Amino acid sequence: MAEHRQSKKRRHIAWGVAGAAVVAGGGIAAQQSMAATTWPAQKTFTGRAFDACTAPSAAAMKAWHTGFYGAAAVYIGGKNRGCAQPNLTASWVKSVNSMGWKLIPIYVGAQPPCQTGSNPEKMTAANAASLGVTDATDAVAKASALGMKAGSPVYLDMEPYDITNKACNDAVLTYVRSFSKTLRAKTYRSGYYGFSSSSAKAIATATDKTDLPGNLWYALWDKQNTTTADWPWGSTQYTGHSRGHQYMVNSKESRGGYTITVDRDAWDAPVAIVG
Repeated sequence: MAEHRQSKKRRHIAWGVAGAAVVAGGGIAAQQSMAATTWPAQKTFTGRAFDACTAPSAAAMKAWHTGFYGAAAVYIGGKNRGCAQPNLTASWVKSVNSMGWKLIPIYVGAQPPCQTGSNPEKMTAANAASLGVTDATDAVAKASALGMKAGSPVYLDMEPYDITNKACNDAVLTYVRSFSKTLRAKTYRSGYYGFSSSSAKAIATATDKTDLPGNLWYALWDKQNTTTADWPWGSTQYTGHSRGHQYMVNSKESRGGYTITVDRDAWDAPVAIVG
């Protein structure tokens, strides 16, 4: 997300570390290999969504429910979550859900060992697998406490890093696989947010698809409200309502007397099951 954990300068420097993407994998097939006995039907949303660093007040969400946006992404947890969430409670989730909003849970987990700058939590090659279990367990607990039920997705936020650094990339893939496998074992769907030039590319182009997320949310700031026209990888990959696209960032917008700086997303993927 635009400046929610890192400064804009750092984000743009980091974003440039890797080149264009090629062929992808994942999608509905990955979701069908979940290690749980009974799965609720997934709830999906297709349309325009936004993400803001801090969940807006219920009053602001009511004023913003004009039809332009139909879903909102919220940061449910993670040691690298950059903003306080005074509004994000179970009662808030219930309230905005009753207004008609669909919610997209984001978890800002451990970041790559080669990522520039400092973060409260970084993985290492040695602890990537165990940390994936710990963080996914926490993510499920946070989602559940907010009233986001089993069958909901959790989108793991991975900021840009140098995916040509093999040791670093291997650690990230180990962590992501562990995180996703743990989510599925707890009957939560696995999603992933990353950059089309780096962190998302690492997932989409991984040769071994085992335990990788089944839903991919790619950051490509081209101002195109689409999940298809600019999809960077193979057209048959991540189909079946499995894609999100963050296409614009730091958009200061006013609706009903409330001004919020948001990132815009084109959405065709699972959202939280609430109620």
